[in-house]
Amino acid sequence: APALSGRPAGERLCSAEEASAGGGTYVRHGSIFASLAGCLQRRADGGGLPVVSVVRDAEAQLLPGVGAVVTCKVCSINSRFAKVNILYVGSTPLKSTFRGTIRREDIRATEKDKVEVYKSFRPGDIVLAKVISLGDAQSNYLLSTAENELGVVVARSEAGVQMVPISWCEMQCPQTHTKDFRKVARVQPQFLQT
Repeated sequence: APALSGRPAGERLCSAEEASAGGGTYVRHGSIFASLAGCLQRRADGGGLPVVSVVRDAEAQLLPGVGAVVTCKVCSINSRFAKVNILYVGSTPLKSTFRGTIRREDIRATEKDKVEVYKSFRPGDIVLAKVISLGDAQSNYLLSTAENELGVVVARSEAGVQMVPISWCEMQCPQTHTKDFRKVARVQPQFLQT
């Protein structure tokens, strides 16, 4: 994940051997300097040196922080965790995709040992979750849905119809009336991204 922090113009960022100079930087005497005040971003460049650039604060990428409520889409599940793509931080859409993981033990606050991932989430579900730890090199954030307000907000049935929550652990297809298990969010309207 790109590290972001404020940098004054003219500050030495690193040696030119450690990285290549991106936007908002210049090289002098073997070092990379900030040519404008703003946020430092390091981006891995496909096996080469990381690219260091400085962006003005207004253009700086919003990053999910610990404690932030995020809206994400479930990509895949297995018995231990659900993999998700983070789409929004609060109500702000992210410019690039961040991956997250919701571990089995972080799905619910109670009876954690009885939780089953496939009875909580399915691929394609839209989930509200809270960031509990920041990403590693693969920008993989650890997320939790243990609070009542967190969990699945939008799910589609086999018939492709948006399901309706009927309890904290079940949703129903309004067309076929089939019920499916989910970790349902008690949605607070300000978080709803449709």
